[in-house]
Amino acid sequence: MNTHLTTALRLATAGVPAMPLRKGKVPFANCPACLYTSCGGRPNMKTPGPCQCPRPCHAWAAATTDPDIITGPAWAASWKQAAAVAWHPGGIGLTVVDLDHADAIAWARRDLPATRTVPTTRGEHWIYQGAIPSANAVRDGVDIKSTMVYARWLGPGTGTMTTLPDTVRALLVKKPSPVRPVTVPVPAGGGECRHRTPAYLERGIAMAEQRIREATSGVHATVYRTFLAVLSTHGRCGCLTDVHAARLFAAAQSKGETARHCTDAWFNALTALGM
Repeated sequence: MNTHLTTALRLATAGVPAMPLRKGKVPFANCPACLYTSCGGRPNMKTPGPCQCPRPCHAWAAATTDPDIITGPAWAASWKQAAAVAWHPGGIGLTVVDLDHADAIAWARRDLPATRTVPTTRGEHWIYQGAIPSANAVRDGVDIKSTMVYARWLGPGTGTMTTLPDTVRALLVKKPSPVRPVTVPVPAGGGECRHRTPAYLERGIAMAEQRIREATSGVHATVYRTFLAVLSTHGRCGCLTDVHAARLFAAAQSKGETARHCTDAWFNALTALGM
């Protein structure tokens, strides 16, 4: 029997979803209907779902523990051409930290708890218990392979598998967008100033910054409502300046908002108030 097919069947028996790979670690195009498309349950979907393909699906979604599929006619030709076997880590609740070079390995040995380790062509796979979203280049030479991706099977490895550490989970947290200097139009004014003292405006801007920075959910909506409130109170008399607007933009960007979204929210608030 084909060596790769034997490996896939052994993995399937152990409950590990397996699939064949072509040269270059590329999956076979088993079902043309799901190749590079975004239909339900296919590899490019944001969330996995059941595959309704008449043949085994494409990429990670093709990985299976069903021996009838693995040895069936749909994959008969694929196994004859297969150059390797892949597996779906997230399918069994695991995560592979793929370390591509010596510096990445040194980082892992310094900052991550020891776990099961598998040598690769260029580095190592560190396998942990626990599934998370997958991501490439979370730091130099480090990819995370878990849900909705496949990893090349290179053997069971050595060492005792441990729980996925928070250090790895933290690599997926999106960092706030860098604060960029902005120049936005403020109303020309001309109306009667209702600010009793300069401190009234300063207090209003400070409170608006605080409201944005303390938002724990619905940041987009909070930014828009705050811009709307500031403009309705301080935008008609001419006291509001580019400096004040830039402070509000900086607060929004510290929460991960882009400069483009800030500008859109500002103009939407201006339009809503007829300014």
